[in-house]
Amino acid sequence: MPFLSFSIRACARASQPFELGSLSLRSLAMALLLTTPGCEPKNPSAAVVLYCAQDQVFAEAILADFSRETGIVVKSVFDSEAVKTVGLANRLIAERDRPMCDIYWGNEELRTRQLLARGVLRADAWAAFGHRTRTLVARSATDLPGSFVELTNSRWRGKISLAYPLFGSTCTHFLVLRHHWGAPAWKGWCQALAANRPFLEEGNSQVVRRLQRSEVTVGLTDSDDVRAARREGAELAMASVGTETLRLPNTVALVSGRVDRPAVRQLYDYLQSPEVRQRLIALGALDPDSPGTSAFGLDSNWSEVLASLDSAIAELQEIFQR
Repeated sequence: MPFLSFSIRACARASQPFELGSLSLRSLAMALLLTTPGCEPKNPSAAVVLYCAQDQVFAEAILADFSRETGIVVKSVFDSEAVKTVGLANRLIAERDRPMCDIYWGNEELRTRQLLARGVLRADAWAAFGHRTRTLVARSATDLPGSFVELTNSRWRGKISLAYPLFGSTCTHFLVLRHHWGAPAWKGWCQALAANRPFLEEGNSQVVRRLQRSEVTVGLTDSDDVRAARREGAELAMASVGTETLRLPNTVALVSGRVDRPAVRQLYDYLQSPEVRQRLIALGALDPDSPGTSAFGLDSNWSEVLASLDSAIAELQEIFQR
């Protein structure tokens, strides 16, 4: 049984996510792919549509093994790094009245919580597992700031790299910091950080690449991107900073309004299994298990973060203009 994979980026080159109230050409292209008769498996009841925010390089092999073992075709829609999680979340919201996806595999918690709050995902059928970590990275330990607050010091002017904070894990981290510090202090920090003229990248992997090219001194990124660079021989120092650090679990959830078929449940259970978690750890997509770190990092009050989501995003867009 063939393993089918579709990529949003492969279907259209537009770099912006579509708006919540309408479908863009990219979304339409994916809709056509998923509904074209030639794309249907011989046994439609054995096919599962998955929207996947986990990196394609990690997820594809896992999904291919699942298909080989079960005979269940997985139609996977992946997002681009530049709009990671936000593009798929917006797509799910836009499709809420006529859902086309069975399962959402997220790589951080905010967008999953957003989709749960809007009834797009089933509150009785979702789980979080494993985690990555938001981290500071530098070419040597002596170049690492002692905290995220220190990134606003003049020492780092023009020497910082971070992913554009309207998308992905960087956005999630910034929004949780807003709740942690309070809105006024957070806005002042964002303004001071922007005044330090950081490089705003398309994604977290570009943060590490710019650091490797010695174009910056310090980066704000995810632990899995640092591990990937280390596997390629890069010598990088990494620091996860106490109460300012955010842990980013993977999530898996069933989409509301879809038929709860055995094939869907089988993939849903498989993705949150210990075997998949250990495989993602071995691949470097998740952090290794570390006893005694359960209380480490920011405490995320998701209801409060979501309540101020639109206003906080508007502030970020105003402050970090490109």
